[in-house]
Amino acid sequence: MTTYTPRRAARVLLVDATGRVLLFNGCDPARPEHGQWWFTPGGGLDPGETYPECAARELAEETGLRLPMSAFGAPVHRDVTEFPFDGVWYRQEQEFFLVRVAGHEVDTAGFSEIERSSVDGHRWWPPDELVASGERYYPPDLPAVLARALATTVAPTAGEGAPC
Repeated sequence: MTTYTPRRAARVLLVDATGRVLLFNGCDPARPEHGQWWFTPGGGLDPGETYPECAARELAEETGLRLPMSAFGAPVHRDVTEFPFDGVWYRQEQEFFLVRVAGHEVDTAGFSEIERSSVDGHRWWPPDELVASGERYYPPDLPAVLARALATTVAPTAGEGAPC
């Protein structure tokens, strides 16, 4: 029987002016033989932290993009996922936030030690290329989640690194 560690996390659908979504590529450092996958910026909530606060903090740490809390709005998707990572099985409740920017040069200097050991790159993906790529990504319904979020959230794009 698998024992799960409960976790709450905030994830960010960071979309540029051309409609591409930023994804990181990585693996489970405890199980590298299980391959790699693409995933959105984000991570676990610190004690006392709200989902939007976590989204802002994680986005700054993982991409160098610092935005006001108002840039995050309401979550556009929620789900629960179960997965192993670095020797621990998690049951994670997560909320996704859509953030649009004109563009952004990703700076991973704020990565934690575990992120440096498990993430080996990033890419701005056009959703149609992601679907056609055959690559593994999470959540598995990411293209549909992104399409729904973009269809229901209309906002103009501002300058480099600026929220819409």
